[in-house]
Amino acid sequence: MTDSFDDPILTPPPERASFPDGVRFAFGTLTVLPARITRWDRPAARTGMACAPLAGLAVGLLAAVPGVLLLVLGGGPLLAAAVTVAVPAALTRGLHLDGLADTADGLGSARPAADALRIMKQSDIGPFGVVTLVITMLVQAAALSEVYADSWIRGALATVTAAVTARLALTLASREGVPPARPEGLGAAVAGVVPRAAAAAIAALTVALAAAAALPTGLPAAGRHAAAVLAALLAAELLLRHCVRRFGGVTGDVFGALAEVSATTALIVLALG
Repeated sequence: MTDSFDDPILTPPPERASFPDGVRFAFGTLTVLPARITRWDRPAARTGMACAPLAGLAVGLLAAVPGVLLLVLGGGPLLAAAVTVAVPAALTRGLHLDGLADTADGLGSARPAADALRIMKQSDIGPFGVVTLVITMLVQAAALSEVYADSWIRGALATVTAAVTARLALTLASREGVPPARPEGLGAAVAGVVPRAAAAAIAALTVALAAAAALPTGLPAAGRHAAAVLAALLAAELLLRHCVRRFGGVTGDVFGALAEVSATTALIVLALG
């Protein structure tokens, strides 16, 4: 097990896949939207994980549509929020939620890394996973309901911001030096593929774009959205570091947990406004 993100073996591949190949990798891996993956190698993973926020943008926009429509048709903010929260789960076949539950079971087991990873790989969900899922979904729906209650514009912006930030957390978790916990699986395929400088640039750009998107609703809203992204990334980073210490690296389940934790944190910050 390692406490460091500086393993010299985990360096990004020198070759880069084309942007279309990267987009197909991101959408084909992180969503159920039609995208035929044309390359499955580390160069494609490098470009694909850098494009992960684009997949989040698509998921967020699709999730915002039914919520806004329900409000326009006279539905309440809680109903709009519940449906909105359900859409990303459907668009990922519940993989991120499943990863969150499995990671909670692994962390809660207090077993050695090898045993914890074996628990995470099992098909069933344990008590830690069930409780974590229920609390996470309730918090997401409650936070988004607060935002929708203010206006459908704020609700839509919050939905998109949370979805993009969730996938941005995966870009940062794929940065150079983050080790895989297993020699196979999604974690091994994408671990360490994104250069640190590129990951930092993508994060900075996303924060700026989140603020710019909210700016028409007022300067405080722009600052709130930037703060939401930063707080979500901090929460994801803390979880990432804990999982690396606990499991020896990242897995596909850890990626799912990072996405859900960052999305939930972003929604909480936006609801506080």
